[in-house]
Amino acid sequence: MDSDKPIVLLTTERLRITQLPPDGAARVVAYHEANREHLGLVSPSRPGNFYTLTYWRTRLAQDLEDARFDRSLRLVVLPRDAPPSSAPVIGNISLAHIRRGPLQATDLGYGLDHRHEGKGLMTEALRAVCAHAFHGMGLHRIQANHLPENLRSAAVLRRLGFVVEGYARDFLEINGRWRDHVLTSLVAPEDRPAAR
Repeated sequence: MDSDKPIVLLTTERLRITQLPPDGAARVVAYHEANREHLGLVSPSRPGNFYTLTYWRTRLAQDLEDARFDRSLRLVVLPRDAPPSSAPVIGNISLAHIRRGPLQATDLGYGLDHRHEGKGLMTEALRAVCAHAFHGMGLHRIQANHLPENLRSAAVLRRLGFVVEGYARDFLEINGRWRDHVLTSLVAPEDRPAAR
């Protein structure tokens, strides 16, 4: 694998979606701290040191390594009207568990700062990331799951063309409870490049 793989940077009308190096840890901690309750309601349990600079320096370095080896792509969402080197993190998007071979699939996860909801920003960001997954990475299928009561997330996925494929009981442990999830997916358009 190429150790000099370039940093992913996707630009939309209002956003930059990119990877952060370890020196961006303080911005990621600030985002998670500001959204501790908001994102905690829909996220798996966090490790004890999750809200520390040490954790995020290590995690961001690991995220870059995982991207180099095509295991996952974890991105942050930044407002485009602020300098990239100091723009606050207002969201996160991950393409996790990348599977190649005949499957060519990934699992999509995302979150948005509660102060930026209701403006169409996550739809805008995810449209760019899905296009990159299909056209830039050659993936065929993106899977995304959400809690049944998370109507905002369901609406975003529907706008992007994700199709409900099923309902999984006790799918993911959140806040100490096994929770059901709605299973959705988006399949690549026919004009994408051939699989890797």
